[in-house]
Amino acid sequence: MRGKKEPPLVRLLDKTIFDTQTGCWEWTASSTTSGYASFTVPGLARTAHRAAYLLMVGPIPEGLHLDHLCRNRLCVNPDHLEPVTQAENNRRAGAARTRCAKGHVYDVANTYIRSNGARDCRACNRERQQARYALIQIERRTAA
Repeated sequence: MRGKKEPPLVRLLDKTIFDTQTGCWEWTASSTTSGYASFTVPGLARTAHRAAYLLMVGPIPEGLHLDHLCRNRLCVNPDHLEPVTQAENNRRAGAARTRCAKGHVYDVANTYIRSNGARDCRACNRERQQARYALIQIERRTAA
């Protein structure tokens, strides 16, 4: 293992494994609580994918975020990163989800689109409505 005196790119690549099937450069060192590869280049970046892009491609355009095209937060392959707006990054991330937070499948029968374009899970909505109805019934019984 090399020390911190090594160039940042050498340090970064020492902490990756190359996945020949996906083309991802998998980060093997520490990660943030949100699942992104954690790596610091003084004055440049706190996440490895941003450091990799800065070191191998160049500056990230002002106001843009790096989108993982492979949807793998631990990937630091600059070919898998694209500078996009935050709104576009959020849209892509949402479109890539196939299940809601509770695990219900987003399919034609179980999904509705809100007026703002966001998807909602019909099963979760039904569960919320049933819980509200049950609470109202309990409140009515205790008030009587």
